[in-house]
Amino acid sequence: MHTTLQLVLILLAAAVLVVVLFRQLKLPPLLGYLLVGIVIGPHALSWIHEAQETRYLAEFGVVFLMFSIGLEFSLPKLLTMRRIVFGLGTTQVVFTLLVVLLCSLALGLKWQEGLALGGALAMSSTAIVSKMLAERLELPTQHGRQIIGVLLFQDLAVVPLLIIVPALAEGSGMAAALGIAALKAVVALTVLLFFGQRLMRAWFHLVAKQKSSELFMLNVLLITLGLAFLTDMAGLSLALGAFLAGILISETEYRYQVEADIRPFRDLLLGLFFVTVGMLLDIRIVLQHWLEVGGLLTALVLLKILLIAGLSRMFGSQPGVALRTALCLAQAGEFGFVLLWQAAGLQLLDPAVMQVVLAAMLLSMLAAPFIIERSEHLVLHFSGAEWMNRAMQLHNIAVQTMAEEQHVIICGYGRSGQNLARFLEQEHIPFVALDLDPQRIKEAAAAGENVVYGDAGRHEVLIAAGLMRAKALVVAESNVQLALKILRHVQEARPYLPVLVRTVDDADLERLKQAGATEVVAEIMEGSLMLASHALMLLGVPLNRVLRRIRETRERRYDLFRGFFHGITDETEPGSEKLQPRLRSVVISPGAAAVGKTLGEIDLAKYFVEVTAVRKGNIRGLAPSSDMRIEAGDVMVLLGTEDNLAAAEIILMQG
Repeated sequence: MHTTLQLVLILLAAAVLVVVLFRQLKLPPLLGYLLVGIVIGPHALSWIHEAQETRYLAEFGVVFLMFSIGLEFSLPKLLTMRRIVFGLGTTQVVFTLLVVLLCSLALGLKWQEGLALGGALAMSSTAIVSKMLAERLELPTQHGRQIIGVLLFQDLAVVPLLIIVPALAEGSGMAAALGIAALKAVVALTVLLFFGQRLMRAWFHLVAKQKSSELFMLNVLLITLGLAFLTDMAGLSLALGAFLAGILISETEYRYQVEADIRPFRDLLLGLFFVTVGMLLDIRIVLQHWLEVGGLLTALVLLKILLIAGLSRMFGSQPGVALRTALCLAQAGEFGFVLLWQAAGLQLLDPAVMQVVLAAMLLSMLAAPFIIERSEHLVLHFSGAEWMNRAMQLHNIAVQTMAEEQHVIICGYGRSGQNLARFLEQEHIPFVALDLDPQRIKEAAAAGENVVYGDAGRHEVLIAAGLMRAKALVVAESNVQLALKILRHVQEARPYLPVLVRTVDDADLERLKQAGATEVVAEIMEGSLMLASHALMLLGVPLNRVLRRIRETRERRYDLFRGFFHGITDETEPGSEKLQPRLRSVVISPGAAAVGKTLGEIDLAKYFVEVTAVRKGNIRGLAPSSDMRIEAGDVMVLLGTEDNLAAAEIILMQG
């Protein structure tokens, strides 16, 4: 019998090892969590028998997941995408549910089982699909917007399904239970949304005034779990209360801070939820019914591809767009596991049926990254019209740019690209802009601007835009992966073409320069230059000296600004912070290993750390020489990543 601590240690150790492996293989971590549950669960190694503690923690994972969905709920966003969300999204969920229900009845299952299975199988994986679309730079494309719209409706559809599934287990009293549950949900929504909104904003103002991050975090947890408890006491699900809490907070100005604070809890507990889902899978039953698993997997993927592609075509999409949308949404999703887990807990499904469905859903998610990765090849293979569309797109780009010579190609026509275009127009320099946002292109083209629809990351699009005749190319999108892809194509076709790349900071500056960028403009660095130049001129420094300082800083690739002293307010996205170069001051104490040695002898460069300055008493020396000798009391200013700085400090102090 394991103690609670032993359970947690086993789960953490197994999860860390498998998630590291899956990240190395560039696979979604949630698949790793599922695999952990399968391996350590009661049906495999039996390291953990299904314990009440794990089920409680898993329920909290679902609570925080639904809270996040509520937090991302945006009425303006829904209205903007209403045709996709409430048109294509609604028909996809309803038709998939009905087809699964009819197939279940044909196979001899009860209609309640068929309805529960239909709801579970109608879902697709938001985590896998959105991540891969972002990596492939496909979010702003037509199929990208369709996919996000459908996923958004699926997220919303989970809320009524979480109410319906428990009612299905009531048997003869199902209609009454469903009616009571629906009435309770309507009352809860009405009370909270009409009266809770003002109260929530006022309460958050009061908490925020205390300027305590601990109090703010405690308040978020109290509201999330408190509303979940209230809906649970009312006979509804914990997840519904958390969803309502997210909706209430989403309309306040504290939404983004709450989202950042809640992410660690959500990801950790959600990972544990997927571990418990994996623990439900009995490999022996799956092996005994491998034909049924394979048949259901094939049927699920093919059904969703055919259904979604057909519905997308009905809503006016081109064949290629419809097929791409269908291929990306063909798998099962994490909310499907939530519904299946709920149905299993209510004993609504036969154990053998649940095992077959669970295995097929899991395998479809494992196959999803490979299907999405090959989607472009599959579309070109199965959709003859796609070749024609591509040829027409390239033809349109070529026709529009045919007369251009010695022009500038602008990759990305957002705010930065448009501002650049204004300057080029004033100097009568021709340009061609490539962008993937149809609305932006429509409005800009109507205004007479030379912008065309095209993916700048594709070699043939750049050639059609006149890459071989261009005078320069500018990557105006602050997307490093897109910039690297464009640079690779330019190096293959015209390696000596000047390429200017925009980036947010200096983290990828050297990488982009090595890939072939002529110049890299780091927005944060340029902003710092402008701030410094205005400050110096206000302080009476002559203009020519200010300009010289700016020129020298740019020529040295912003080395004066590289790194910064880190503070508690410098919070960034998880995982990226430790990779950013920063400054650290190290005071050399008496008896430290570095005392009496020169900088050349210490050689911190081999630890990827640069000594930017050394202060001796009140004298601060920039760019110290390698023969400078370190003495006790010196302050060394080091530049490097967090891990490398920690290693360098140990070398300086302990040797």
